[in-house]
Amino acid sequence: MLIKKPLSMGLFLTYKCNAECQHCMYGCGPGWKADWIKLSDAEKIFASVSESIKGLPDNRIGINYGLHFTGGEPFLNFDLLLELTRLATRFNIPSLFVETNCFWCKDEETTEKKLLELKKAGLHGILISINPFILENVPFERTENCIRASERIFGVNVIVYQHYFYQIFKTLSIKTTMPAQRFFEKIPESLYYIELLPMGRTVYKLRHIFQKHKAEYFFGYNCREELFRNWHIHFDNYGNYIPGYCSGLSLGNINNIERLFTEFDTSKFPIIRALCTDIKKLYELGRKYGYDENEEGYISGCHLCLDIRKKIVSQTDRYFELRPREFYLSVT
Repeated sequence: MLIKKPLSMGLFLTYKCNAECQHCMYGCGPGWKADWIKLSDAEKIFASVSESIKGLPDNRIGINYGLHFTGGEPFLNFDLLLELTRLATRFNIPSLFVETNCFWCKDEETTEKKLLELKKAGLHGILISINPFILENVPFERTENCIRASERIFGVNVIVYQHYFYQIFKTLSIKTTMPAQRFFEKIPESLYYIELLPMGRTVYKLRHIFQKHKAEYFFGYNCREELFRNWHIHFDNYGNYIPGYCSGLSLGNINNIERLFTEFDTSKFPIIRALCTDIKKLYELGRKYGYDENEEGYISGCHLCLDIRKKIVSQTDRYFELRPREFYLSVT
């Protein structure tokens, strides 16, 4: 297999977050150590991928374009975020933006000041995350502070994700926080509109809202396309190359970053090899480590895959591709 250099990517500042959202793909939360990405590591990444990253005209931002700073919550370390922005700007990386849950936006004046600093450093825009799970942890009035300030600073380069929930929260005149369960009881039809990828913490915290299937339902499926696509990949703060949305899987590390973007020998990575062939192969490998099928069933192939990987990690550390190991402790 060949790992192509990314057309678009995210860079984790950390897995640490002020919130522990039920739907988080990456198992982020307050329990993680504040292991921040090193500027020297970020420089290696930027030097390697800067020419491959594709932006939109006039540095407009889009979810699958350019480079975004993410985590965890990037604004937990504003000084680092600012330095990373300056560094990425020196490499002329296009469509540069940051994702945030707005926990830090206690007032518009302070919010606007920080966003203006980032813009002067070279940031092109911002993605503001809004949904009922974030509402459990972040007062909506802070989200509104961020939106108003962002629109003044970045103009059209503001993505409100998901705008559907922004409109509902405003209609309900929400100002503080609200448990997600209470919100769904008020607006049950909103479940049809929430964009939940059936992976990460979702498969454990929210599996009750999905239809489930036995493991064999997913046999015959492989993840080759997802593992080796070159758009919306991530590097985490430990230097792991995370393919697509496949949290807890690493195709390599920045310590050998130039060798990473060459032919990938799947024979050296048994977990990846199994997933490139048939998820049944991963299931069979898991059985060797004592994995038992979940009687409740699985909401997706990603659920089955993650559940097996969790078991393997609990039994052995021989598989390099199962990184970071802390993810498997924090995702449930």
